[in-house]
Amino acid sequence: MSTGLALLPLKMALAACVVVSCSMLAERAGPLMAAMIATLPISLGPVLVFLALDHGPDFIAGAALGTMNANATHASFVLSYVLLAQRHGVLVSLGGALALWAVLLLVLRSMALSVVPLTVLTVLALSVVHVLVRPYLKVRAKPPAGISRYAIPIRAACVAALVGVVTGLSERVGPQWSGILAGLPIILSSLIVILHTRAGGPAAAAVIGSSALGLLGAGLGLAAVHLAAVPWGSWTALGLGLAIAVVWNLILLGLARRAAP
Repeated sequence: MSTGLALLPLKMALAACVVVSCSMLAERAGPLMAAMIATLPISLGPVLVFLALDHGPDFIAGAALGTMNANATHASFVLSYVLLAQRHGVLVSLGGALALWAVLLLVLRSMALSVVPLTVLTVLALSVVHVLVRPYLKVRAKPPAGISRYAIPIRAACVAALVGVVTGLSERVGPQWSGILAGLPIILSSLIVILHTRAGGPAAAAVIGSSALGLLGAGLGLAAVHLAAVPWGSWTALGLGLAIAVVWNLILLGLARRAAP
């Protein structure tokens, strides 16, 4: 058994712990704060770190480019869910959003765009989606008091499974598809399952809609990882990408607080 497979249970457990810690904080915050936390690389980060342990900088650069395809397609996921959640239940809303995300992801991946056009597409798509969903971000309904006992285990199990699948398949599917698998909207989907059933569609849509600009920061961080991995090394590139995502979301929170009455 390879070292990577031998350490797979540890990788899955560590990734789940990261999600548990961040989820506990997000559940106690408002829609904007929850969205900013959800769009940090909570699930993606551990996956890329463990891929970096098993592969070289070239692989990480390719994986980051693959994840950029998934992240750009998140614009369709956010917009479709916000619109569907106003009138439909969680199965229709989330199922429709995931179906559209998958179709557009395959189309975008078939175009084989390089990092520059992918970055431009990410900025344009998520910026437009943010403008379109702004009327739905005013809902401030709060979920029932206390955290569902299923909320944290669901998210932790999903991310642990994602780490296991991506790590196990990375040798077979290559860097770009490893990155695409790592970019699955696990955190946003788990938030939808929990919030939609507890607080209703419009309230859950306010959180997911608020994530559009946060996802833009994640896309910029992934672009930095792709460009920096080979010349600077995987760890420097991953650190730079994380810093960009965190600083971007902090700037968004700061601007929101200044704009608040």
